[in-house]
Amino acid sequence: MERRSISDLHAGDRLEDNVFLVRAKDLRTTTQGGLYIHAVLVDKTGQLVARQWQATEEAYQSIPDGGFMRFKGRVESYKGNLQFIIDGMRPAEDDSFDLADFLAVTKGNREEMWTRVQDVLKKIENADLQALMQKFLDDEGLMERFRRAPAAAVMHHAYIGGLLEHTLSLLELALVTIPRYPDLSLDLVIAGLFLHDIGKADELNFETAIGYTDEGQLVGHIVLAATWIRQKADALSAERGSPFPEPIIWALQHIVLSHHGRYEFGSPKLPAIPEAVVIHYLDNLDAKVNMFATLIEKDQNASSHWTNYNHALETKIFKSDIMGTRSQA
Repeated sequence: MERRSISDLHAGDRLEDNVFLVRAKDLRTTTQGGLYIHAVLVDKTGQLVARQWQATEEAYQSIPDGGFMRFKGRVESYKGNLQFIIDGMRPAEDDSFDLADFLAVTKGNREEMWTRVQDVLKKIENADLQALMQKFLDDEGLMERFRRAPAAAVMHHAYIGGLLEHTLSLLELALVTIPRYPDLSLDLVIAGLFLHDIGKADELNFETAIGYTDEGQLVGHIVLAATWIRQKADALSAERGSPFPEPIIWALQHIVLSHHGRYEFGSPKLPAIPEAVVIHYLDNLDAKVNMFATLIEKDQNASSHWTNYNHALETKIFKSDIMGTRSQA
């Protein structure tokens, strides 16, 4: 039987043996004291909340967190969203499904995007910054992961190649934005944007599903990137026989440490140089636009002009293409 994608499901559909990736699971208690399983099932087209009533601890433990299962059940509508009621489930054999069904991929051409990123980096005129960027580019293992990594596990650009797409978008924004502010260093902004999320290449796991590595959970992409900047600069110093300029290291590390913009959003520091505040707002702009576009594209409530409330954005999104300018691709 052909596998059904989440984006193709409708209330009333019944699935007999459909493979989903389990992103999260939880064993909860009903108001009557019984147990039920709450899970989030995903594929590359979206995610689906699932519940199994009258559950047992044994059934809960049989579900792999971050693994694949075959599910039997029915699709229902609940408060404007689809949910899946599980009637039965069993493990999915590794060779019985196509991983391409579960890992969303950027719509852009990764080779072309990577070439353009390198072209923009070549615009850096400062010799020390250019040498440091080249040190990163020469790290073939890191760059291979950078080109393939998502930019996030869930929030924005959460697909293969998402980090590359997000980084290139920011670099292009910088090229049109920074000339409006001649006192700012375009060199520093370009370098900072290239490095601000580079730690996600190791923070995130994206081989069979998108999630966090142990290093990502324990250390995180901000600390990883700040550490790599120091390591690459020290390596350059050793090769040259002269110290790499400390103020450039501090500025780049500060950009990485402050790019989330607020302590409650995970920034150890707040932006304290103009280039850092520009990078924070450009980063936030590109992330938010991607989140809006993704939520509109994947919204399943065709009967309403509005998406459901999104907690991260703290709003519903009006889906209608008022000016008729959105791509139909």
